Amino acid sequence: MFDRDKKKQPDVGFVSASDDGDIEVTRVKRESRQGLLTEGLKLFRDIFLIIVVFILFGVFFVQPVVVEGTSMLPQLHDGERLLVNKLIYYKIQSISWGHIDRGDIVVFWFPNDPDKSYVKRVIGLPGETVELRNGKVFINNIELNEDYLDTEHNQSLPSWPPKKVEDHHYFVMGDNRDNSSDSRYWGLVPEKYIYGKAFFRYWKPQSVGFLEHGQYNGNVPTPTPTPVPDEDDLRAEDR
Repeated sequence: MFDRDKKKQPDVGFVSASDDGDIEVTRVKRESRQGLLTEGLKLFRDIFLIIVVFILFGVFFVQPVVVEGTSMLPQLHDGERLLVNKLIYYKIQSISWGHIDRGDIVVFWFPNDPDKSYVKRVIGLPGETVELRNGKVFINNIELNEDYLDTEHNQSLPSWPPKKVEDHHYFVMGDNRDNSSDSRYWGLVPEKYIYGKAFFRYWKPQSVGFLEHGQYNGNVPTPTPTPVPDEDDLRAEDR
C-alpha cells in the first residue's frame, strides 16, 4: 500500500530538460553561434569573389587611369580619372574585337619609356602621310577637320614636314597642340603599345560622363596610285 504513494524514480542517467533550465539556453546559444559562423563564412566568400572579379575585370576589361598634365585640354584636365576599355583592341589569333580609329582617345605605353603611360588622340593611321601646315593637319594632302580643338590652346600654328605612318604604327597628338609631347617630337606609337581606349570620366564630379571621340565626315581618302599601262595598251598607242 505504501508503493502507491511513491513517485516513479527516473532511470539512471536520464535527465529531463525541465529539470534544468540551463539546458535549453545552452542549446540555443550553440545554434546561434553556428549560425553566426555560417553567415560569417558566406560573407567572407562573397567578399573574396567580389575581389577576384574586380581584379579580373581590371586586368582584362577595364582599367582606371589618372590624367596627368594639360596636353589634352580642353577635352581632358589634369587630375581627372578615366576608365579605359582594354578589350576593344584585344586580339586573339589575329581576330580583334575592334580596331583603332582616327579620333580615338587612346592610352598607351610611352615608346621611349614603357614604364610610363600617355593619353593622346589618334591622328594618322598606318599607310597615311601626316603633315602640319600652319597648325592645320593634313592627311594625304587633305586637311583634317578637327572640331574638338579650340583656339586658346592652338595659337603657335607650327608647321611640320610630311611623316609617313608605318604599318602597325599610329601618329598621335594631344588636343593642346601648344603644350603636348606627342608624335611630332618622339615619333610613332607601335600598335602593340596601345592597350586601351578611354571611354568614361568618373572624376571630377562636375565632368562625369562618357567621352566624345573625334567624328569626321567620312574617311580621309588615300590617293589612288597611277595605273601602269600594260603592254597591249602601249602597242595600241604605237599603232
